[in-house]
Amino acid sequence: MKYQFKTNIKCGGCIEKVTPALEKLNDITWEVDTNIPEKILTVETENISENEVIQAVEQAGFKIEKI
Repeated sequence: MKYQFKTNIKCGGCIEKVTPALEKLNDITWEVDTNIPEKILTVETENISENEVIQAVEQAGFKIEKI
């Protein structure tokens, strides 16, 4: 499954801050496109729900919204 979210993860420092939270979720690959205004987080996974991704990003202190 592939999910996409709008976030406020806007720089390398933000990516460093959210990385541990997303790495706690097993079996996902992810990237954030910080070059566009929406700061799109793309997640690919077989086992993780959208809500689990949202919770992980919010716990790291970032805003996230399903597209």
